[in-house]
Amino acid sequence: MWIVEKKPVSTMNQIAALSAEEIEEINEEASHYEQRRAASIEALKIIQKHRGWVSDQSLKEAAALLEMSAAELEGVATFYNLIFRQPVGRRVIMLCDSVSCWIMGCDRLRDKLVQALDIDYGQTTSDGEFTLLPAPCQGACDRAPVMLVNGQLETHLDEDKIDRIIASTADANK
Repeated sequence: MWIVEKKPVSTMNQIAALSAEEIEEINEEASHYEQRRAASIEALKIIQKHRGWVSDQSLKEAAALLEMSAAELEGVATFYNLIFRQPVGRRVIMLCDSVSCWIMGCDRLRDKLVQALDIDYGQTTSDGEFTLLPAPCQGACDRAPVMLVNGQLETHLDEDKIDRIIASTADANK
């Protein structure tokens, strides 16, 4: 399991309470289930969609809405590697390190990403743009090595493609 290194990033302030919009969306999801707790993953995704990550306070408030304990919802949140429990950059890069990607050189690509971004796994660039994380299998072994960039699968990676992805991602932000 990876741990995201905490770094102060001024654009990622924690908001103490769930917004009315978040509460409405969570209640809408929960209305589809006999037990409100069944919407726990969707509730976490809703919070993350609005905030970029799930703070302790927002998790506690969501747990209360879902009629479950914060510890139970924390168990759900920490089980899924796409729920971020600490602030992340605007772009999250998740490099697959499973067997097929490892055989195809993901270690070399990790080194390239570390050098290009000047961060290591679990860290966020000083400008808050990128967070780099290892990832389990993405189910694209026939196109290895692969990585997710903000949920978009990038396949058949090599050093040149990594440079193009980083450059295009940075350009898209201008």
